[in-house]
This record gives sequence, structure tokens and C-alpha cells, in this order.
Amino acid sequence: MIGVVYLGNNQQTEERLKYLPGRQVQFTKNYMEAAAACKAETHSEHHILFYEKNVQAEDVTALTYLKKNCQGLYIILLTDKIEGEERQQYQKCGINDTLDPKASVTDLNKKLQFICDRESILFDDQVTKKPILKFKIPLWKRIFDVVFSVLALIILSPVMLITAIAIKLESKGPVLFKSKRVGTNYTVFDFLKFRSMYSDAEKRLKEVSKNGNQYAEHREQSDSERKTVITSPLGEEAEKEMYDMGMESEMMISDDEVMLVSDDFVMAESDFNRQKEEDNNNAFVKIENDPRVTKVGKFIRKFSIDELPQLINILRGDMSVVGNRPLPLYEAEKLTADSSIDRFMAPAGLTGLWQVEERGKGGNMSAEERKQLDILYGQTYSFKLDMKILFRTIFSFVQKENV
Repeated sequence: MIGVVYLGNNQQTEERLKYLPGRQVQFTKNYMEAAAACKAETHSEHHILFYEKNVQAEDVTALTYLKKNCQGLYIILLTDKIEGEERQQYQKCGINDTLDPKASVTDLNKKLQFICDRESILFDDQVTKKPILKFKIPLWKRIFDVVFSVLALIILSPVMLITAIAIKLESKGPVLFKSKRVGTNYTVFDFLKFRSMYSDAEKRLKEVSKNGNQYAEHREQSDSERKTVITSPLGEEAEKEMYDMGMESEMMISDDEVMLVSDDFVMAESDFNRQKEEDNNNAFVKIENDPRVTKVGKFIRKFSIDELPQLINILRGDMSVVGNRPLPLYEAEKLTADSSIDRFMAPAGLTGLWQVEERGKGGNMSAEERKQLDILYGQTYSFKLDMKILFRTIFSFVQKENV
């Protein structure tokens, strides 16, 4: 059982702490008493200290002393509001958390339970001292990435210039868009692509009928709710918020909705969560002949020209030529279990093992198959395998589907 100590003079807080279910709280009036109460007899003994915020100068002295002399101590500062330099000063003294001094008994107990459930992580000094394993790209791979990306940028610069001009001539908006992706070691970076949709895509969305979505279906709701037909992964208002900016994004936030954008689909987070809860196999909605995509966009998608700006990502070291495809934030968030971590302990890449395998299977590869191929690549990658994947990519980059 983790010991609980209170340091302060607030009678109301003391009363609430007395009613914590199943917990014996020690009440102290000064930091010397608190230090004695929090003194750990063994390495496995831990304490949680509720510290009532007072005069900053006195608090700094007390907190510094407590943190220095009490091992296995978790300090919660009871304060109304703390920010700026004052917040930084208290953090330097060693506070671990803050809580409203008017917090109810229920809130206090929830905070204690949260900490107790994570005792081995929050208190074990050995855990915090363990070095974090990180993938480091081999020198041969980095040299190849730099040489390849520089040569490719030089050779393909006319194609990229023509593409940029074509995008500008056909529709308003930026030539490139940035989206957040998660690569090696769960590092988040700005992922670059050529824009392939109209900046006024919300108007063109009206052209999409219910037959335009090949996975559209009627969803029956409760009797108090009306039946709706899902013909698009985006609501019109959310579309407008997203495309008024003239660019696609991995996660664009409007006043009402969070939009999720992948390599293969765009949909509202609420729709994504609902489909996930229903375990719907057709969660990734696809629209045939999507009118939001420009003519130039269709062409550059078909021939993967929209991916060329990622050569800049490679040159910057965000990713490699060959590796595991960087994932959108919401997808990477789902892959944090031990069984999935290995796919991030490998290079992130422009092309990879599952990309060439998927196209060889006509794109009918499950998410689990993709994950396993990513893990396999991370465990077996070599210069020979990279060259094999790159060679196969050259002959499979023309997508068969009209996207």
C-alpha cells in the first residue's frame, strides 16, 4: 500500500482527505514533519504527498528538501492555477502533478488510484534509469539514401516542376501539403506530397451520389433517430473546413470534427470510431470516380508522382528510400502493443515490402498482413533486400486502380 501524506493548513482539504476510502492519511504542518512521514524504510516503499501551495519562496525550499531526502516520493501540488515561469520553477523543484485544492473526495481518490495502478512505472528508479531502445539507421543505408535522393531530385526535377505548374494552372491552392506521420522510433515529422484535390472540394462533393461510394449502405439506428445513408466518409461542413485551406491534411480539426486522412481514404473521426465499434469490415470507405480529385491529381496518383516530394523527407533524414511506410497519427496510436512495436524499430520508407507485395496481390492485403510484413522487414532488412524491393517497385508503381 502506498502511503499518503498531506502538507498544508487547509481544513477543508484535510476533511476531504479523511474520507478517502480505505486510505490512512498522515497530516503534517511543515516540511520537516512531511519528510519524516515520507521517509522510506525500504526501496519498495513509496509515498504520495499532497502539498498545499503557499508562498513560492517557501515552497521552493520545502519541495527541494523533500525531493532530495525522500526516495519513492510522488508530489501533487494543490493549486488553483499555475503557469509561465512560476510553473517552471515548481517543476524544477520536483513536483509530479497538480490538482485543484477544491477537488472532491471522488477526484482525490481517482488520482490516487491512477498513481497506484502505475506504481511500478512512476516510482521504480530502476525503470526510469533503463536506457530507451532506439533504432539507429546503419551508415550504409544513410549514405545510399542521400545519394539516391540527391540524384533522383536532380533527374526528376523537370517532372516535379511540370507537376507543380500543372497543379497551379488547374486549381487554386498550394502545390504541396504537409501531414503529420509517425516513422522510426515513433518520431513524428511533416510528410510531403503534391496536392491532388481541388481547393473547393466541398462543392464538388455534392456530385457524389449514394452510388458513387461502392461501400455505401443504410445504417439502422434507434427508433428515436432517423435512418441515414452514408455516401461519403466526410460530412459537408467538415469537408468545407478542411478544403477551404486549399490542402489535404492528415488530421485537420474543425470546430465540430477531427478528420482522418490516410493514403487510401478520408473520413471523420466519429465515423471511424463508430465503424470500429461495430467491427465493420467496410470501414475504409472508397468513392469511385471521386470528383474532388483534380485531373492532374488522378494522373499523378496513378503514376505515384504525388509521392516525389518525399525525396526531400529522405534527404532530411525523416525516412529512407526503402522501409516501413510512415503511418498517420491515429493509425500509429493503435500500434503501441509489444507485438507491434517492432515495425517502428526499423527504417521508415518511401516504398517497402508490403507495398510491392500488396500490389502483387491486387491490393487485397489485410492490415494484419501489412503489419507482419513490416515487422519481417525490420528483422531481416539488408542492402540486398532493399535493392530487390526497389527493383520490384519500379515495375509496380503504376497503380491498377483508378483512385
